[in-house]
Amino acid sequence: MPTLRMMVVAGAAALLLAACERDAASDIAPAPRPVRTTTIEKRESPTPFVFTGHIEAEDEMSVAFRISGRLLANNIRLGDRVEAGQLLAQLESQNELNALRQAQAALAAAQGQLTQARNHFERQQTLLAQGWTTRANFEAATQAQQTTQSQVDAAEAQLSAAHDQVNFTELRADAPGKIIETGPAAGEVIQAGQTIARIARQDGRDAIFEVPAQLIRAAPANLQVTVSLTDDPAVSAHGRIRQVAAQANPVTRTFEVRVGLTDPPAAMRLGATVVGRAEASAGPMIDIPATALTRMNRQPAVWILDPSTKTVSVRNVDVLRFDQAQVIISQGLDAGEIVVTAGVQALHPGQKVRILGSEP
Repeated sequence: MPTLRMMVVAGAAALLLAACERDAASDIAPAPRPVRTTTIEKRESPTPFVFTGHIEAEDEMSVAFRISGRLLANNIRLGDRVEAGQLLAQLESQNELNALRQAQAALAAAQGQLTQARNHFERQQTLLAQGWTTRANFEAATQAQQTTQSQVDAAEAQLSAAHDQVNFTELRADAPGKIIETGPAAGEVIQAGQTIARIARQDGRDAIFEVPAQLIRAAPANLQVTVSLTDDPAVSAHGRIRQVAAQANPVTRTFEVRVGLTDPPAAMRLGATVVGRAEASAGPMIDIPATALTRMNRQPAVWILDPSTKTVSVRNVDVLRFDQAQVIISQGLDAGEIVVTAGVQALHPGQKVRILGSEP
């Protein structure tokens, strides 16, 4: 019996000792969790712009006849190169030639009348000086000479206009270039101002892009653009924005941007599809490693380290853009703050941490 009592006492003592050991163990704080951190710095972060467009001539012109008529000849072929003054097309000119001959005849008749009026004026002037005619006759001769002189001037103007009408039956190139569009063929009746061809002048090339309004506002005025062929990126040229459309496209709501190219290679032909690339600074940005990003309340967040207490707290941030390696933060962080970049999955608010590489 004494042996049983001793066994019960020994068991109770063992249970009491174990409980004391558990209480002592619970009083020991958990070891700080090791993490990696980075200190926030603001730096210039360029914003990339990439757009697809095509090549056009810097200066294009539409050529047309100034008068209506039947197209007699059309020497225009798509892709042909033309020189300044080269004959492109002709209209039937029979009516204009008849008008020219009529104007020549009218001028000859007016000149004959002017000669007669001058002779009569000179006679009246001589007779008036000798007293053999009246002042009224002299004044009538003077008026007749002035009238016939005006008729000659009018006839000369009509003759010049008739010459112009004959010249207008021939369409010539104003500058060297390349035919990029053709119009009606020989035999068709055309109207004045109707486009016969479009010529791309050889004095420059533009890359044309359709750009959203918000990017136009963000881009600087003197932005440099690198333009390359989509099928051969090795063929490239540099340029700067030369012109921005004043009105948006009513369908796409984008603005046409013309980039003037500097010394474009010959392989960058008219109509070729190109890609334009540029970078513009969007001001000081905060970037952190992608591993630092977590979520709180269904929003992007990061863990902030308090260097005085070595504890962490979670904070929501606004993400501007991100990729697999880097996240650009627009709001929520300030320069000098310390952000946890590794070990974020096992943290909780107020937890003590230890920076890897520092003393325990």
